[in-house]
Amino acid sequence: MTHSAWPLFHLRIRCGPAELRSVKESDLPLLASIQPDDYEHNPRAEMLPGLDLAQNRDRLVYQDYWRAMGTWSPSSWTLQLAVEHSGAIVGVQSLEAEDFPTLRTVDSGSWLIASARGRGVGVAMRKAVLGLAFDHLEAVAAISSARRDNAASLGVSRSIGYTDNGLSLNDSGSGVVELQHMRLTNQQWRAAGHSSEVIVNGLTPCLPWFGR
Repeated sequence: MTHSAWPLFHLRIRCGPAELRSVKESDLPLLASIQPDDYEHNPRAEMLPGLDLAQNRDRLVYQDYWRAMGTWSPSSWTLQLAVEHSGAIVGVQSLEAEDFPTLRTVDSGSWLIASARGRGVGVAMRKAVLGLAFDHLEAVAAISSARRDNAASLGVSRSIGYTDNGLSLNDSGSGVVELQHMRLTNQQWRAAGHSSEVIVNGLTPCLPWFGR
């Protein structure tokens, strides 16, 4: 099937053991069913009182996808990518930006099923979207945030070369938590030699979606 009206569906990014492609609506039932319990949705998302926690979490998988697709613009976008490992979907990696043509800064988020952790997939999927941002979209910086007790996420960032960029408090929905902010520049990315690890295909027709 061709997707000339939405070429992002043809975008493919490969890095090490991870292959990433755009999430499609047909993926949503699976993604809702495999999202790990430790994945935190936006704490400011309104919970529907008639649904239990699991039902609300499933709903947010769908609603976040539709919101990202329906509100996309070159200045404000969220790219949701399904992460495949050994032929199966094992998680989601997102890349997003606000006022991208001016600020050239991207943020990222992700989740990974428990059985795929500890195999280098988490690092590879983050490198994949950073390769897209730095080497193809001319981003100047990438930021990331995680709770200070989220050693896995912070470990991924530090292994790639992010440096600490301050702390803040956040209402997690179950109490106030401390967030560690991190930042990686284009120069740091290239100096570390990560560019050669990432292969991007199908990007050219997508460039107008990013204002390129």
